[in-house]
Amino acid sequence: MTKSRTIRYGSRLMALSTAALGLVAAMAVPAAAADDGPTREQLIADCASGEGKCSFNEPKLGTAYLGDFRQVSNTLYNCSTSDATQSMGWSDTVGSTDSAGVSVTAGGKLAGLIDLSVTATYSHTWSSSHTENSSMNMTVKPGEVGWIARAQVMQAISGTWQTHYDSPKWDHYFWYVPDTVTGPAPNGTDGQNNAVTVKTRKMTTAERNSCSSDAKEGRTFVVKR
Repeated sequence: MTKSRTIRYGSRLMALSTAALGLVAAMAVPAAAADDGPTREQLIADCASGEGKCSFNEPKLGTAYLGDFRQVSNTLYNCSTSDATQSMGWSDTVGSTDSAGVSVTAGGKLAGLIDLSVTATYSHTWSSSHTENSSMNMTVKPGEVGWIARAQVMQAISGTWQTHYDSPKWDHYFWYVPDTVTGPAPNGTDGQNNAVTVKTRKMTTAERNSCSSDAKEGRTFVVKR
């Protein structure tokens, strides 16, 4: 083999080796979801199904805040001419959603991965769902409607999903996607406390008219939520 031929052969091997190393590196280095790759929904779906071996990396807890009040009881209508006081039971379940509005349910794979990451980082558990129920007395004035409302302490957790495939998928073994999950926080977190209150409003014209029926006139009645 001549010297020039040897040089050309060696250069060709070097070029092939470089290309091969580049391919391995591309498959080994985590890639972000992009226009030419999987969608965010596809990656998180693979995490949820277990097709991808996932972890929720570097969780960061946001400052807790009190969420919006929402109705948690049936509705009491007062068609009488005096105040109506009644004990009303209530129940409330608050779940978690991610930045795309996808539910992260208690006991699911995603919820378990977030809890594992939060526990390792902050030494306390994280729950994707919280349920409370109780009862309280409520007073509704004549011609008004009343119900019980509750607000839950909420907290956002930001992190990055990393998905590892046994075989390359979309040309990579690893993919990652940032996400923020907002869910219920323990009562008292960052000085915030859950709240339960009675809400009332005036009846609408249609509701006042309905009080004139024989079944409702001069009475109170409950409508299930």
